[in-house]
Amino acid sequence: MRTPSFVAPQDAEAVTELLRAQLEGLPGRSPLYQDLFAEHGVSAAAFASLEDLRKFPFTSKQMLRDSQAAAPPLGRHAGVDMTEVIRVHASTGTTGKPSWVGVTRRDAAAWTDMVARAFRTMGATREDVVVHGAGLTLFVGGLPIRDALERIGATMVPIGTGASEKAVLALESLGVTALHATPSYARYLAEHIRALGRDPKEFGLKKVLVGGEPGGGEPEFRRHVEQEWGAPVTEGLGNADMAPVLFAEEPGSAGMRFTGGRHVVVELIDPESGEPIVPEDGAGGELVYTSVDRECCPLVRFRTRDRVRVTGLAADGAPLIRCVGRTDDMLIVLGVNVFPSALRDLVQSLHPRTTGAIQVVLPGAGPRVEPPLRVEVETGEAPGDPAQLCRDLEALIRSRLSVRAEVVLVPAGSIERSEMKSRLTRVEH
Repeated sequence: MRTPSFVAPQDAEAVTELLRAQLEGLPGRSPLYQDLFAEHGVSAAAFASLEDLRKFPFTSKQMLRDSQAAAPPLGRHAGVDMTEVIRVHASTGTTGKPSWVGVTRRDAAAWTDMVARAFRTMGATREDVVVHGAGLTLFVGGLPIRDALERIGATMVPIGTGASEKAVLALESLGVTALHATPSYARYLAEHIRALGRDPKEFGLKKVLVGGEPGGGEPEFRRHVEQEWGAPVTEGLGNADMAPVLFAEEPGSAGMRFTGGRHVVVELIDPESGEPIVPEDGAGGELVYTSVDRECCPLVRFRTRDRVRVTGLAADGAPLIRCVGRTDDMLIVLGVNVFPSALRDLVQSLHPRTTGAIQVVLPGAGPRVEPPLRVEVETGEAPGDPAQLCRDLEALIRSRLSVRAEVVLVPAGSIERSEMKSRLTRVEH
């Protein structure tokens, strides 16, 4: 069985040699991996082919946090001295304290190579004028995206977040052809424009490029964003600790393909057992990343907590995926796994009876929740009978997700909007 099947066949030999060199040198420059490999009785001598990667232990997010707490600022896994680092990013910290990610000059060049390949796959060209509506500070979806768009030759308009008025001004006056943002902000900006009494389609966007959170692959959410802007949506998927974008969707395809080239090895595993899964059509699991040529913060078998499903194969046999959610966000209702993003997509399917905005209200931190699952739903422009809308939503959730829900309708605009990643749950105090 070929475990890391996301590696292109033509790259397998080169990736194997690069990764062997990485594993041989890693214990000598990373105390974390020196200890971890010794603890599990494994060394680079165990690695002869990509299939042997499964012999090595996983790296978890908590291990990185502990590593940085023990040896600040970059941790026992850093691999290089701070003098070699030209830039520092950080994870978003949605599950705890953000972790720092150092980037050397060579690492930055590899990131630019990967991200430029991803954005070309998503449809970006040198003729595009791109409004960048994502964070420009520590977020890996900021400066590395700028570098990649400059590599492609596109014109980037670095609006960032918290500046929707300037985004509208740019749309009015710069001949903008593409918007790059989180799915949440793509919808948020459309709502902002409608609140001004205008139609987002009047600006003539040709492309909406999204990433940074699930949503771009949710059918109803995507359909809504495309209808609002009158432009197709393509999405990318990355990871702050590994690379900003590693998977990207070709326009008109059934999912995202791996675009990391020879820099990263990707595995699909069973999130419970940790056993590898062949990424064939219909398979689902968690993505695991191993850096092949990383200097700072090299990671071996890093568990991303991103849950994906394989939606098909490209013409060249490459697996295509959609992200269905994050293990961190997943709720368990009487043994049934429920991703809030899936709830949002179901609610979006009843637009314009709903706006599509939701929030799951939890009695505690979770992930286990006793039914019924309480879901606040914003009413839309044409909700009809409120009681019937509640019944329809509850029946839809029960039939599609196999959980019992209690839908509570709230006025349009009452659920907090985000210009970054949407928080679809809140704990009731």
